[in-house]
Amino acid sequence: MQDYQFFELGDVVLQCKKTLRDVKLAYKTYGTLNAARDNVVVYPTWYSGQHYENEWLISEELALDPRKYFIIVPNMLGNGLSTSPSNTPAPYNASRFPEITAYDNVKAQHRLVTELFGIEKIKLVTGWSMGALQTYHWGAMYPDMVERILPFMGSAKCSRHNFVFLEGAKAALLADAQFKEGWYTSPPERGLRAFGRVYAGWGFSQAFYRHRMDLEAMGYASLEDFLVGFWEGLFLQRDANNLLTMLWTWQHGDISDNELFNGDFVEALGAIKARAIVMPASTDLYFPPEDNEFEVRHMPNATLQVIETDWGHFAGGPGTSPVDIRVLDEALRALLAS
Repeated sequence: MQDYQFFELGDVVLQCKKTLRDVKLAYKTYGTLNAARDNVVVYPTWYSGQHYENEWLISEELALDPRKYFIIVPNMLGNGLSTSPSNTPAPYNASRFPEITAYDNVKAQHRLVTELFGIEKIKLVTGWSMGALQTYHWGAMYPDMVERILPFMGSAKCSRHNFVFLEGAKAALLADAQFKEGWYTSPPERGLRAFGRVYAGWGFSQAFYRHRMDLEAMGYASLEDFLVGFWEGLFLQRDANNLLTMLWTWQHGDISDNELFNGDFVEALGAIKARAIVMPASTDLYFPPEDNEFEVRHMPNATLQVIETDWGHFAGGPGTSPVDIRVLDEALRALLAS
């Protein structure tokens, strides 16, 4: 049963100067918009994730309490629910799907928030990983609208090292002959499994594996069981062209790469007026705290709060680490009360 809705955007001219026809933004809301329309939280999805994979952070027991807040979870373009390679008709189907930026995503989300709901102020934008990238974009693009942001385990710009990691994952997928340059008739399963194996060395930290947390904390029977059951299983559920579309979005993530800031990254960071808590994980191999330290230095109203953890990037993952979730939730609670 479909538990989400679509916002129809019509024809959208993207940053890449291509027109995507009949664009649909899938979204789900939690809670009720109050009469003042000032209890709004926007919580974008992450790489390959869909709205239901954000729900671990929404609960009456947590800071994102749907009894208090109207929480909007917009699905990223390319994630298989919103307009994506897997659901777009020719000529922009499959591997011909155009390049989508985080800027494109947030412009679409802004239309959803303002045109459908008539919202003028957002109490909080938050998100994990690519959700954090979109969070930074919200703060920079709409500084007078967004009151608070809490990006966790993500950055405002894809680093060169992060770009290289993604090239490795992409190469593993493209190497499968079944991929057929994006015109596959059945899923390129070997490539998807290889994609997951590349990811396995990055999503969790060295300490995670050293302490055998795949076995002790996650309950897998062996390392191989973890690699197949968790990592291969995760990406076998995904469409290959969708993964590549969002991968391109990730690699080209940069809050300054638009007509507002013309590539001036420091200016873009300085434009974020929102009260901000930036939360990296101490052992995140994608988004090390050093990148966030630079960002916070150039944001006028931001503090850095590092989560000390062995869980790496998945300290902020979909409900994986209960201890780290409590730290994150406490920060969200404090920021919302500020």
